[in-house]
Amino acid sequence: MVKRSRVLGCGTYLPANVVTNRDLEQRVDTTDEWIVQRTGIQSRHLAADGEMTSDLAIGAATRALEHAGVPASSIDCIILATTTPDNTFPATATKVQAALGTLGFAMDIQAVCAGFVYALSVADNLIRGGQARRALVIGAETFSRILDWNDRTTCVLFGDGAGAVVLEGYDAKGDSSDRGVLSTHLHSDGTQYDLLYVDGGPSSTQTVGHVRMHGQEIFRHAVTKLSGVVEEALVANGLEVSDIDWMVPHQANRRIIDGLARKMKLAPEKVVLTVDHHGNTSAASIPLALGEAVADGRIKRGDLVLMEAIGGGLTWGSALVRW
Repeated sequence: MVKRSRVLGCGTYLPANVVTNRDLEQRVDTTDEWIVQRTGIQSRHLAADGEMTSDLAIGAATRALEHAGVPASSIDCIILATTTPDNTFPATATKVQAALGTLGFAMDIQAVCAGFVYALSVADNLIRGGQARRALVIGAETFSRILDWNDRTTCVLFGDGAGAVVLEGYDAKGDSSDRGVLSTHLHSDGTQYDLLYVDGGPSSTQTVGHVRMHGQEIFRHAVTKLSGVVEEALVANGLEVSDIDWMVPHQANRRIIDGLARKMKLAPEKVVLTVDHHGNTSAASIPLALGEAVADGRIKRGDLVLMEAIGGGLTWGSALVRW
């Protein structure tokens, strides 16, 4: 017998404000055709004035707890992945903790777009190690707050939102038929730091800064690194691509997602896509896509779900989960 963490429930939250590509045509020098052709994005949600990352995270967490059918008081830890915290400190996770009324501990994880996979790995290992029995894992972003709205190469890509899952430890057999997190695989390469970054921070400019990105270089790294970490997950569990029921990728760019699926020889109908109506929501993108596919009945109990993401740092990782 081994200790595993299984998913009890998931939840999502999106701001009410939907911004289409046509809306952006009025704000920046771009066109709907240009955005769709290069990214697959048609619309995204943007947080309202005064709506903070913690508000989105609380909304997603509340729905995840309701879906799981467990009280907030039963949660031992909250791991919140975000690049856009409410404040430099304290951790935004502590605001979520206060709002929900949970005990235990709460902390933020910063791995940009790979943040949810990183947070899931941390929570899974805390449960496996016996430090927590139930964990709330959240990805939440108000990325619109760090965009340069004069830079058409970045401002059209991102959106705001949050998604969450509730994990619970249990004793499992220890093979790939177990429910829950089978394995997680994390990587980073700091030599690629300047491919995707924000040009500000407390100790450098004393400002928040704006997103800067070398898109072609990110694309070049993405498919290679993601296919490698996907293979790593399959090998670790003695599985093949044909065993995967659903791939829930980071929703950065339709071309990256399609390129990875082709390289894996994974059927397009097994890929969950939300980039067209969410845009790139960074750490929130995987749990948002996951929540949508669970809510509409695509992902069912027992399905093998592969999650993967790459983000600034560079950071990248994968998680293999039996639903």
